[in-house]
Parts: sequence; structure tokens; C-alpha cells
Amino acid sequence: MTQKTNSRVPAPAGHAHAHCPHPAPCADNAPCRLCRIEVDHLGVTMGRQVLLKDVSLHIHCGELTALIGANGAGKTTLLRALLGQVEHTGTVRHLTSDGLPAAELRTGYVPQQLEFDRSSPVTVMDFLAAALTPRAVFLGVNRRMRGRVAEALARTHCEKLADRPLGALSGGELQRVLLALALTPQPDLLILDEPVSGVDQNGLESFYQTVSELKHKNHMAILLVSHDLGVVERYADRVVLMQGTVIKQGSPEVVLDSPEFEQVFYAKGGRA
Repeated sequence: MTQKTNSRVPAPAGHAHAHCPHPAPCADNAPCRLCRIEVDHLGVTMGRQVLLKDVSLHIHCGELTALIGANGAGKTTLLRALLGQVEHTGTVRHLTSDGLPAAELRTGYVPQQLEFDRSSPVTVMDFLAAALTPRAVFLGVNRRMRGRVAEALARTHCEKLADRPLGALSGGELQRVLLALALTPQPDLLILDEPVSGVDQNGLESFYQTVSELKHKNHMAILLVSHDLGVVERYADRVVLMQGTVIKQGSPEVVLDSPEFEQVFYAKGGRA
């Protein structure tokens, strides 16, 4: 579940020699393929309905940015705009650490859940091999592909699941397999869309600990949509509170303790 997009929007004046403002260095101190995504005054309209208006934010490498807000706040619409799935106004710039447009953006995506026939005998090995090669898996998975799948699963600490039927996995195990797929090949931006909804606490903690390890090791930009404010508070570096637009952004402490947060989540006597 990795896709490629091209960034053709030129860097704005004054950014040509900018450097990564993130305090941590990029991998091996080399220029970042993707240092930051700059979203400026983005808007989305469907017919006469305004779904997003004047959305501006930055997403940085080496950070987990969490999108929060009540249902209908526009979080999923923003994801679709960033993925190029809906038309929008405003600009989205993908920039390297030198402030230049990134030639190509690899995006990994982990959905809330995967719909499939759980009675199917397809194994985790079959599933990943089918996603990573055009060769029909019913012809068998060769040694090279088995090694590639094992390497992908090892990144999310689930290599022991390779020969298990996909339908026999727990919710947490399945999401870690989907995470392994999203990381192959290595993405510049990893999008997690409510990735552990309905997963038990152990599975949830294991998933986010793995994500945290990957963030530090690979210095990738991670964008998370979540209603679990405990997860956001614990794992996010930056939080963006949305309500049709961005109404507050900053560190978890700044956003979760703000009047804007109180208004969104407690205005009706309970959390949204």
C-alpha cells in the first residue's frame, strides 16, 4: 500500500536555500528526500458544500503529526487531498531539506481495517508477495520473494506470521502486517488512518511502539488520524486540531490544554 506522487509545485521565494528546521538530523546527515510537506490555504468543496477551508500546516520528517477533531471535521478529506484523490484549492509542496521540490514522494498507507474473506486460505506470505510482485502467487513464491517478504515483516516484528492464514490473525497482528506492506518500499510519508480501531490494548501498544521505533530509525514523516487521545498524547510530536479548518496546532500539551480543544471535545458535556 505504497504509492508514488510527483511534486511539481515550485518552492516559494525565500525557500531555495532553506534548511530542515527539525532539530534531529536526517539519516546519515544526508539531504532529506522529503524534509517537510507545506500545506497552504488548502480548501475542498463538493458541490455547494465546503468540506475544508483555509487549511495551513507543515508536516516534518522525523515527527508524528496527529490529526484530531470530531466526526465530520475534515480529517479524512484532508488525507484524500494530500493523496491527490480529491481536487483542492491552495498549494501542497513536498520539499527536500534544501528547500527544493522533492522529485518524487513515496507514501505508505495503513487503513482502519482490511475487508477480505477470512475463510480464505491465503497466508501472510501469499498476501504480501501478491502485493509486491506482478507474478501470480498460485505459481509459488520463489526464494528471493520469500526473503523480501520476511525482511518486510521483520521491520514490524511479525516475521513469525509469514505462514499463518491471513484470516487467523488477531486485529493487532493484521495491522502490523499492513504496516509492513506500507513500509515496502520505504516511504517518505507514512499515513495511519485510525490504524488500530477495535484492536486490544496489547496490540495497540505493540503497534505504536513499532511505529515509534521506525520514526526514530528512518526519520520518516508520519501522519496519524486518531480518536484515541491517549495515543495522541503519548506518541505524537505535533497535534493538529481540525473543525473544517485548522483551529489549533502545536505540541500535544499546547493543543490538548487549549480552550479550542475544550470547545470541540467538551462543549456538549462529553467528548466528541
